[in-house]
Amino acid sequence: MKQYQELLHYILENGEEKDDRTSIGTYSIFGYNLRFDLNNGFPAVTTKKLAWKSVVGELLWFIEGSGDERRLAEITHGSRDGTVTIWTPNALAPYWKHKAQYEGDLGRVYGVQWRDWQKPFYGTTGFGVDQLQILINGIKTDPNSRRHILTAWNPGELDQMALPPCHILCQFYVSKSGKLSCHMYQRSVDVFLGLPFNIASYALFTHMIAQVCGLGVGELIISTGDTHIYKDHIDPVKAQLTREPLSLPKLVLNSDIKSIDDFTMDDIRLEGYEHHGTIKAKMAV
Repeated sequence: MKQYQELLHYILENGEEKDDRTSIGTYSIFGYNLRFDLNNGFPAVTTKKLAWKSVVGELLWFIEGSGDERRLAEITHGSRDGTVTIWTPNALAPYWKHKAQYEGDLGRVYGVQWRDWQKPFYGTTGFGVDQLQILINGIKTDPNSRRHILTAWNPGELDQMALPPCHILCQFYVSKSGKLSCHMYQRSVDVFLGLPFNIASYALFTHMIAQVCGLGVGELIISTGDTHIYKDHIDPVKAQLTREPLSLPKLVLNSDIKSIDDFTMDDIRLEGYEHHGTIKAKMAV
């Protein structure tokens, strides 16, 4: 994960001081590329502890197509009651609570768009498009297509989301050697807290799709838009940069799983994950 450390350095040296929606303020750059060969180990950050269980739980929640934060708690921790998730602050945010239809309602966020994109029908009631299943079917039947795309950015429904998507689009590519690569675009990146999570999530997603499509894995490429460090994360970032990256772990998936909808928490694990200690910081909402 030296690429990640290099990005932290680059923003500290070159970032532009900017105001932002949260009123915290950031040091920001625009446009950056990260590239990871998934055959060289799983790209989990090692200079601090990755919230691996939360990464897995959130991705399974996306795949399920849910917008219920309490369902995320159930998937990740086994209980809907009294359990905090990474989405709890958004579910409780004052700007959203009056729109929520039920406790934990986050609206039509990521997974809802992946599995139930509303397609208009002559200006009347639409019907849901299962983008993820279309993507997987396309990779299996037409691997050379340039249309293997999944998007969560639905302009017509942004006002129905507790948080408009930050990682908005990904495209998949199958090489002649039968390896699946993923290119993800992220419009807004909290580099200290969010980016390690996003890297791990899309690396895991690529492995899972590759397995159900009978492919190997290639690369994960991430292109970012507004790429920032919050002002109240500067000291944690500097502490992290004093640490040397460790060897990358290995991802192990249950090889019996042949459908993307059949994965559970128990089917996904990291082997040999060594890391430095946790560095705490507050999430901007």
